[in-house]
Amino acid sequence: MRSWQVFQASEVLREIEEATPEPVGSEVIVSVSHCGLCHSDITLWKGIFDMGEKMVSIDSIGMKHPLTLGHEIFGTVTAIGPEATGVEIGDRRLVYPWLGCGECDACRANQENLCMQGKPLGMRRPGGFGSHVVVPHSRYLIDIGDLDPALAATYACSGLTAYSAVRKAMPARPDEAIVVVGAGGLGLSGIVILKALGHENIVVVDVSEDKLETARNAGAHTTVLSVGEDVTRRMVDAVGRPVRTIIDFVNNSETVAFSFPALARGGRIIMVGMFGGQITIPTMRMAQGGLSLIGSITGSLQELRDLVDLAKSGKLAAIPYEYVPKSKINDAMARLHEGRVKGRIVLQEEMA
Repeated sequence: MRSWQVFQASEVLREIEEATPEPVGSEVIVSVSHCGLCHSDITLWKGIFDMGEKMVSIDSIGMKHPLTLGHEIFGTVTAIGPEATGVEIGDRRLVYPWLGCGECDACRANQENLCMQGKPLGMRRPGGFGSHVVVPHSRYLIDIGDLDPALAATYACSGLTAYSAVRKAMPARPDEAIVVVGAGGLGLSGIVILKALGHENIVVVDVSEDKLETARNAGAHTTVLSVGEDVTRRMVDAVGRPVRTIIDFVNNSETVAFSFPALARGGRIIMVGMFGGQITIPTMRMAQGGLSLIGSITGSLQELRDLVDLAKSGKLAAIPYEYVPKSKINDAMARLHEGRVKGRIVLQEEMA
C-alpha cells in the first residue's frame, strides 16, 4: 500500500510504500478511493494546538510521528477478518472515523466522538492519506446508496460536524435568525444543512467577500463582512435584534469577541471551529442573560447515519468541492493552509 505521511511538523508529506495490512478479528480493510481534506489535517500537520493560554504540541499528548492523516474516507472493502459480519468484499462504504474505546460512559452512550481514550482514523490511527485503512468493525461503515462518493466522503467530518452543531441549535423557528460565522467548508455545510431542515433565516459572517458570495449561492439569506470595527453592531443590524443562536465555525479569539456581545437574553454560541485563542467572559452577564457557550466536536455514528439519510432524501444540496489526485496532496495542503479553497478538496486515488 501507499501512504503520504507527516514525518516532521510543517514539512512536506512523504510518499511511503509498505505492506497492506491483513485484517484480524472483526476488522475490515477499506481501499480508499476518496478522502476529503480538512482544516484539522492542517492543524495536525503543523503539530500545534492553540489552547489560548498556551500552545500544545501533538507529541506532548501522545501523537507520534510519522502520521498518516485523513479522516473523511470513502472506499471499497477489500478484506474482512474472520469475525467480521454485515459486510462483503466489494462493498463501497463511507467510514465513520471517530472511534472510541468502546467501554467508557461516552462510548456506552453511543457518543464515541466524546471518548477521552478515542483513537480516530487519521489522527491516532492511520487514515485516508493511505491507500488502505483498517476499520475495527463493520458498524463504522455506512452505505451511501447512489450518492456521489466524493461528496459523501466530506460528510464524515465537515458534514457531520456541521450537522451535529445545527442539531444543537434546535429547536428554532424556521424564521428565527441563526448566525453562521465562517463560510469555509464547515460553514457552507452548515448553510445547506439548515436549508435542508427547512430553516429560512440564515445570516452568514466572514472576512472574505468572495466566501460570502459563495455562501449566498449556497443559500445564505443575509451576509455580514467581518472586517474593521463594529462587527457586533453590523451582526445585530443584519438580524434586526440581538441574536439568539450563533454557530461559530471559526471559533477564535476574534470571532467569539464580536459574537458574545451580540447575544440576546437566553442566547447561545455553539463553538465548533478549532482555530484557537481565548476570551474573557463577564460572569455576571452570563448569569443575568441566561447565556450558553456550547462546545461541539464532530458528531456521533448515529448522527452520521442521519445525515446520510438526509442526503439520500434529496433535500441536502451539495457544497462546492473539487477533485485533486492524491499524488498532488502537498499542493492541496498548501492551498488549504493559505485559504485558497472554496468549499472542500477531495483527494482521489488515481486509477492504476
